[in-house]
Amino acid sequence: MRYTTTRNTDEKKMLSSSQAILKGLGNDGGLYIPETIPSFSLTEIEALKDKNYQEKAMAIFKKFLTDFTGEELINCINGAYNLKSFSNIKVTPLHKLTDKNHVLELYHGPTCAFKDVALQILPYFLTTSAKKNCDKRTYVILVATSGDTGKAALEGFKDVPGAKVLVFYPNNGVSNVQKLQMATQEGKNVDVLAVEGNFDDTQTGVKALFSNMDLRQKLEDNNYTFSSANSINWGRLVPQIVYYFESYLSLVNEGTLKTGAPLNFSVPTGNFGNILAGYFAKEMGLPIKTLICAANSNNILDDFIKTGTYDRNRPFHRTMSPSMDILISSNLERLLYLLFDGDGNLVNTLMKNLNEKGAYTIPDRLLEKVKGSFWSDSCSEENTLLTIENTYKKYNYLIDTHTAVAQFVYKQYQKSTKDTTPCVIVSTASPYKFNSSVAKALMKNTESVDEITLLNKVSEFTGVPIPRSLDNLDKKEIRFKDIINKDKMLQGVLNFLKLQ
Repeated sequence: MRYTTTRNTDEKKMLSSSQAILKGLGNDGGLYIPETIPSFSLTEIEALKDKNYQEKAMAIFKKFLTDFTGEELINCINGAYNLKSFSNIKVTPLHKLTDKNHVLELYHGPTCAFKDVALQILPYFLTTSAKKNCDKRTYVILVATSGDTGKAALEGFKDVPGAKVLVFYPNNGVSNVQKLQMATQEGKNVDVLAVEGNFDDTQTGVKALFSNMDLRQKLEDNNYTFSSANSINWGRLVPQIVYYFESYLSLVNEGTLKTGAPLNFSVPTGNFGNILAGYFAKEMGLPIKTLICAANSNNILDDFIKTGTYDRNRPFHRTMSPSMDILISSNLERLLYLLFDGDGNLVNTLMKNLNEKGAYTIPDRLLEKVKGSFWSDSCSEENTLLTIENTYKKYNYLIDTHTAVAQFVYKQYQKSTKDTTPCVIVSTASPYKFNSSVAKALMKNTESVDEITLLNKVSEFTGVPIPRSLDNLDKKEIRFKDIINKDKMLQGVLNFLKLQ
């Protein structure tokens, strides 16, 4: 399996999977993507039914990471998916709400967010890839985060030999719990900088650093090179495909589905990586009927799926589901490449329009292809709170703000389409990561109470234990306090690496 970027179809520049993981982002600004999507027959899917999570991961990784040996993949998988890293033996368990509505819990990793599923294994992918390519440089992992990726990357790469991690996050654009998780991060090879601006500012800044050829040369001269832990890195996206297969087959095992029967997924969506992994699973043969794209007040993806126009010339809203507060959804570029049958020049033109004009529109025939797989809607702040409250009262089940958006939009999908196909709600974070909003939905007079105190209040009210990694978070040493302007991100890198 070879990889090209979404903006370049020159076969001479195609890379192996390990090379694509090492680079993270193409020199042309494009995202690496496999030249073909491997397929599973229903017989092959049925054969995975009784396999554990690690064995399912192996079956999928073998299709995409073809230059890794079986032994290398086993070492990566076993190093990442174990009871030391994940508190649930199933890694990504399902919780039943009704016979046709389940929640996929992706938050049992060390940072209580879905990013752990990918970022616990990415360091193994990266270090294995470096050895395979006889690469002895130190990899500088640059991360732009809307809250969860940053902590998950810091934790995953903490003290990993041959790697340094620098995380940028929007100041006042993450929850206090998320901020504390990053500010107290341990490790000798990590740094964290708050940026005055929003997530799109930090993401655009990181992409600019990747494409800064003078900076890349300075790094090369000092035996450094960039890579990424954001979902622009293919090594971040491919692990996410696994839990779509895992959840489908869990429902087959419990008798809710028969192999081959359709299943819907409702996914809280910001940067489009999580739902894109579902699209890959569908294209590989998993019987997914509809991928429901759930947006918050920043409903740019909702508008795109309905109209075919992607327009970031709109107000930016800070919401109680901050990991979705995004107006530039990087992974949508991979979907465009697939829709355009690998026409990198056309994708490049659209990305140029987005950069220069802030908008682009795809042809109607391609919009129909989008609508063949995706359905979308958005959820207001008020409905987010009501959904948290209603889900707790009706099912005695606690969800976070992002999961509430997905649950609300799923209900809208049902009303609009009358579709009775079973649906999995993708739950991307522990409710305790956004406990001020959860407390507001369930309890009275919590507005003036700080988030750390609310951890205990919510736990006392619901009986749901606080995750181990969030307990006593306020007792840890604050290591990172710096706040910079967005035009100082380059200097932040130079300072981190002690290069001038």
